[in-house]
Amino acid sequence: MRIVNIASEFTPLCKTGGLADVVSALTRALDGRGHDVRVFLPAYSSLEALRLDRWEVDFARDVEIQLGPHTYRYSLHHARVPGTTFKVYLVHCPELFHRPGLYGNAEDEHRRFLLLTRAALDACQRMGFAPDIVHCHDWHTAFAPLLLKTVYAWDQLFAKTRSVFTIHNLGYQGVFSAAHTNDLGLGAGVSHLHQGDLHAGRINALLHGLLHADSLTTVSPTYAREICTPEHGFGLDSFLRNRGDSLVGILNGVDYAEWDPRNDPYVTDRFTPADLSGKAAAKATLLHRLRLTPTTTAPLLGVVSRLTWQKGLDLLYECLPQLLEKRDLRVVATGSGDGALEHFFGHLQERFPQKVVFHRGHSEELAHWIEAASDGFIMPSRYEPCGLNQMYSLRYGTLPIVRRTGGLADSVQHYEAATGKGTGVVFDHADGPGLRWALEHFLWLYGEQDHFRRAQQNAMAQDFSWERQAGHYEQLFSQLAVR
Repeated sequence: MRIVNIASEFTPLCKTGGLADVVSALTRALDGRGHDVRVFLPAYSSLEALRLDRWEVDFARDVEIQLGPHTYRYSLHHARVPGTTFKVYLVHCPELFHRPGLYGNAEDEHRRFLLLTRAALDACQRMGFAPDIVHCHDWHTAFAPLLLKTVYAWDQLFAKTRSVFTIHNLGYQGVFSAAHTNDLGLGAGVSHLHQGDLHAGRINALLHGLLHADSLTTVSPTYAREICTPEHGFGLDSFLRNRGDSLVGILNGVDYAEWDPRNDPYVTDRFTPADLSGKAAAKATLLHRLRLTPTTTAPLLGVVSRLTWQKGLDLLYECLPQLLEKRDLRVVATGSGDGALEHFFGHLQERFPQKVVFHRGHSEELAHWIEAASDGFIMPSRYEPCGLNQMYSLRYGTLPIVRRTGGLADSVQHYEAATGKGTGVVFDHADGPGLRWALEHFLWLYGEQDHFRRAQQNAMAQDFSWERQAGHYEQLFSQLAVR
């Protein structure tokens, strides 16, 4: 099949979270299955530091594009993804993409990703590339299905093209003022916009992906059910219920070439399910590097997360300091975001300097070390569309401590001592007592080494590879392409 993928992130080129990992691994898995996959990304200024093998595309140099009253020029670059033979297209428009971060709050934020989407579809025309599938991700590229139905409807190149819109996180919807309606360039097609929102003075980018894509996917079966409820639907649950027949939950996969204790590119102490001595060595190495009190008996708990309300880490406010006072354990956390959460983890480090280390920001190397060295991984999300870190943790024999929601519910099974089945600790209620119970249960399990080792073996036997998960997308795309 011929597949166009339009996204705002792609590992290792541009990343703020799991979206980048998913887009990168899925597209490369489909490419490896023999499909012609062409990926379009913004040429953020941060890419300059990567010194990519990159060259201008002859047929798309200094192209003028009109977004309402705004005129922009872009060029298309072809670039090789470091460490691979896979190539992507970069939409080079410094006026829009040379910013301090990938995302911002400027008035033109919606135009940045409209230009990306338009440039991708224009490039198809310039290449004479008739895609079977246009796959777009989250609000940033959610207008692609609508543009195919309106602005590009005249072109027979797209006559058989079907659109797939994947929701990675419904909580981010890309809402902007209806005063910018003309930026979409829909002409008479403006009638396809949601009129209720227009009359209320707003345009919701993600909503239009839901309304106009031929198929909708999200990143876990449980999350697909949850977002159809008022509790998790962020105001769009009625639209999702109306499109229930077109909504599919496909659990994300993991790139085991990047995340596997047998060949981790960052961790020097390697290990396998049959020989966990390397895991003990990794724990000792990390504790030494971080100047925490060494131990062979106390558990190490890890946190790698954006520090936001969604992730539920504020549920640790009361219980974690109490446990650190009374129990012998170590905690290593890395992340940034909410100031109160940054202060909480920073204060924990000051209060328990021999037990806690907090690294503000994201370090890919430290994230790998935390997964490899930790005994348990704390992930108490209020909602979690899929989550990847709990699947990384399973591979490393680091038992996830998770709330039963979204992809966490689909990938982690609560360990039951009576049966010896299960891969982690799962709790139900998004509150302090619920998380305290989960941490206490983990500490009990860690103390029962026979059960703990069995849970580790169960965890490491799980297979969430993209080699398996990509097949679900392949099947969906094939069904759409023959319509």
